[in-house]
Amino acid sequence: MLNKYITAVLLGFLAFSAKAQSNIQQQITDIARDAKGIVSFTALNLETRDSVSYHGEGQMVMQSVMKFPIALAVLHEVERGKFSLDQTFKISDRDMHHKNGPLFEKYPKGVNIPLSELLTYMVSYSDNNACDILLDKIGGVKPVMDNLRRLRVKGIVVDASELDMSAAWEVQYTNWCKPAAMVQLLDVFYQGKALDKANTDTLIKKMLQTTTGPKQIKGLLPQGTVVAHKTGRSNTNAEGVTAATNDVGIITLPNGQHLAIAIFIGNSTADLDTRESVIARITKALWDANFTKPQKAK
Repeated sequence: MLNKYITAVLLGFLAFSAKAQSNIQQQITDIARDAKGIVSFTALNLETRDSVSYHGEGQMVMQSVMKFPIALAVLHEVERGKFSLDQTFKISDRDMHHKNGPLFEKYPKGVNIPLSELLTYMVSYSDNNACDILLDKIGGVKPVMDNLRRLRVKGIVVDASELDMSAAWEVQYTNWCKPAAMVQLLDVFYQGKALDKANTDTLIKKMLQTTTGPKQIKGLLPQGTVVAHKTGRSNTNAEGVTAATNDVGIITLPNGQHLAIAIFIGNSTADLDTRESVIARITKALWDANFTKPQKAK
């Protein structure tokens, strides 16, 4: 069933000639097969509006990709005046339910920490404690969903915290998105329709500093390529299934244009190196195929 799903035809290419479309369709079908799971992605050139999608309406587990819409909700609350970026919170060891991760490892007994630094831990380092602390500060998942509705983005659901997901394997499936919807959210964000310029720049900077997933979207791109992104990955269960290996973000192209991309691999039995390679090779195929061409003169 999964193989039939994976090797189905691409849902749409808006940027390519018939020959190029056929070539890249075959490339991506071949690459996706290596994942031994469900591959779903969408990419959009934010300037030309050319797009490409492979099962982009699939419902995929987000894992830590959810920290991007959570960060948008936190910064929206900052803009509403509920918080400020330099506001300091007292975090005790009891607030850190996950006894691992960068925040706990640096401050195992707790810390007084500004909101901006918590955002850095959540986005740049994908820290689960920082995520759950920020969710608690804004009032749980409801403000995140309210913000998505404000932005008119459907197809993304944040229903559980990191602590909730750690309780049972099945819970992670309640936090899901369609790659097409995630790219829509990246587009809205990049166009400055989600946050004001200062807060947009703040979040882009933190996404540029992402330390996780260097072998995924960035893996095969030329050294120095600017990528603002957020990764997400689940554990592997006793049956050898990994529910999520994901990377979403905005790539700056050589011609100065920008490519929003969301790649998700679900329910895979391939090893980590293979899953990361699939993400990297899909990204490189798109990079090579069309999106680096200069715009036509007007």
